[in-house]
Amino acid sequence: MSARPTPQEQARLLEQIGPLPLRGQAWPRWIAAIAWLIMALIVWRLVMVLQLAGPRALPMLVIASILVCLGALLWMSAHMWTSVTEISEHGIRQSWISRREVTWGEIQSTKFIPLVATKKLVCFVPKGRPVVFQAGTPELQAAFARISLVYRRRP
Repeated sequence: MSARPTPQEQARLLEQIGPLPLRGQAWPRWIAAIAWLIMALIVWRLVMVLQLAGPRALPMLVIASILVCLGALLWMSAHMWTSVTEISEHGIRQSWISRREVTWGEIQSTKFIPLVATKKLVCFVPKGRPVVFQAGTPELQAAFARISLVYRRRP
């Protein structure tokens, strides 16, 4: 079940995507803003609880674990805000907590997942887990849909 396009199909795809590299936010700004809003609400609620309960009401281990979890959520929110997806003549790349990258030659098939919050392209590669990319701009979303059509599973 190979989905690899012919060189002509690949060239047509890159031409349809437009001038390369195509770069854009990986996550829509409104989703990243909601993540920051949720972080602010968590911090506000934590401060309110600590003020009402007093510093001795919660064990230090509980406070430390809450702060570690909050730090991890803040780190993820920051990455959602700054993450960039790029489509080039070499493949697809996304900056994230760990860099995600796949070359055109590695892609066996793809699946476009149009969720409400973000549009995703799942790239299936011969070895390892599928690589998932997010598209936060209309241009990237349209490119993901085109890529998915060209790299769909074929009988």
